[in-house]
Amino acid sequence: MRKVGCFGVILALVAIVALFLVVQGWGGAGPAARTLTVQVPQGSSLTAAATELEKAGAIRSASRFRLYARIFGSGDPIKAGEYRIPAQASPSDILKLMQGGKVVQRLVAVPEGYPSVLVHDALMKADGLTGTVPVPAEGSILPDSYAFERGDTRATVVAQMQSAMTAYLAKAWAARKPGIAVATPEQAIILASIVEKETGKPSERRMVAAVYGNRLRVGMPLQADPTVIYPITKGRPLGRRILRSELQAKNGYNTYASPGLPLGPIANPGRASIDAVLDPAQTQALYFVADGTGGHVFADTLDQHNANVRKWYAIRKARGEM
Repeated sequence: MRKVGCFGVILALVAIVALFLVVQGWGGAGPAARTLTVQVPQGSSLTAAATELEKAGAIRSASRFRLYARIFGSGDPIKAGEYRIPAQASPSDILKLMQGGKVVQRLVAVPEGYPSVLVHDALMKADGLTGTVPVPAEGSILPDSYAFERGDTRATVVAQMQSAMTAYLAKAWAARKPGIAVATPEQAIILASIVEKETGKPSERRMVAAVYGNRLRVGMPLQADPTVIYPITKGRPLGRRILRSELQAKNGYNTYASPGLPLGPIANPGRASIDAVLDPAQTQALYFVADGTGGHVFADTLDQHNANVRKWYAIRKARGEM
């Protein structure tokens, strides 16, 4: 009887050790020495996912992972996508990660005032996106950061960007102030794109929008340098001074050669510039010029403006720029 009792104790100890090893194998630290990225293709089963995890070194055994998942897991299906597996993540945590669909989110950033050619460049360079797209229509993209998953198409991301612009413009247009200088949402985007390119100072946007609105009302040319550059580079940096011939060119965009708005937007304006056009400052100003601090000084009359221009030239001469 003593032998039977000892044998039972041994069996119990073996069972306890075995259970401990199983629990450690499921909930203990995994083999990954560093953070790993694992792609689970669409339609993958638990078996296929376990194979990818073992290949990447995130788990020790695909077969053991499947077995433990069936015993200890919730039974929820796994979701396809790209997963970032932390160093030493346990098989239990890895399964929860995939069942929760916590996939890697990648981003395409579109800064305010980005022209569509640069949006296109960013999309084509974005690692993980698939397919090709033409350059989006200028002014159709709302600047923001857009999340995507590996394998998403570029066309899908562009559609998200354009839907965001459509939705924001509709909301902003509905809340526009009465008496503004633009008559349609399309005109608002055109003017907002000019405001975006003319000032990088948030506090000035409404004043710049007001100046251009005042000029539109009296039939005065907008005389915005960025509209001269746009037909030449499609929004890319010019890299030199504007030529006199370019200031005189009539091409539908040059606001020195023709009054009114250009034919279309010259960039993708952000929310703040759109809002500025739809709620401009209350001012009679018709002119503005740089003030030497990164901002501008505004004037109601040509005499005031000429005095401001002389001050700006003096600043430039003092800096050795003239």
